[in-house]
Amino acid sequence: MTGPLLYEIRDAIALITLNRPERHNALTPEMICRLAEAFDRFEADPALRVAVVTGAGQKSFCSGGDLERTLPLLSGARAPEDAWDQRLVDSHDALFRSNFKGPPARKPLIAALNGHCLAGGFELMLATDIRVASESARFGLPEVQHALIPFAGALVRLPQQLPQALAMEMLLTGDPVTAERMAALGLINHVVEADAVLDKALAIADRIARNGPLAIAEIKRVTDFARGRPQVEGFAAETEAMARVMASQDAREGPAAFMQKRPPRYRGL
Repeated sequence: MTGPLLYEIRDAIALITLNRPERHNALTPEMICRLAEAFDRFEADPALRVAVVTGAGQKSFCSGGDLERTLPLLSGARAPEDAWDQRLVDSHDALFRSNFKGPPARKPLIAALNGHCLAGGFELMLATDIRVASESARFGLPEVQHALIPFAGALVRLPQQLPQALAMEMLLTGDPVTAERMAALGLINHVVEADAVLDKALAIADRIARNGPLAIAEIKRVTDFARGRPQVEGFAAETEAMARVMASQDAREGPAAFMQKRPPRYRGL
């Protein structure tokens, strides 16, 4: 397969690959638009339950927006040269959909971080639910060093996912942080050898995909909804989800399969 963004279906898993390793998978306008389309395609397919997002090669997951093409376009220093450029200039919809700046993903996302994860790549990671990184990966938001700011969700998400002081140090210095440090802070689930990153992420995705699809969807929906809201609102959403799930056929199938010592046959109903 060729192209700057690859989309592959593996049973109930979508594998989305940033495919520009010679430029550290830096995001061009075309890649941003195609990534938004890939996420829309994943969410619209009822047969898919989880997605893994990764980058080609082992040097970088993603170094952020392309400093030659994307950032000058967004700042007005470069005029649109093709349809992808024009789409990004005309509307920020694709830009924001490519990193879920707005409505969160309705299905679980796993990041397979096979190398450095910087700027917009780091912000994309912050939109995922589970993260696997290589031992040599480095993480950071260097925008401030170039007189820019992160604008793909990090100013909101990072202080939610890290203690305030640690988030502010990353944002204001722009200095990189190791995978080991990121794991210690709770931003990374697993740190593995470089050649094991994708396999580990896919194994987690497969484990999720074998669970009840309605339960997966409701867990994702309620936890995203409750973040930052008063506890009483979160509890109400959880109770509504309980009613929907307990009324489903899958909620009867799961315990029955366990008691009968057989694999469950979930239908999402």
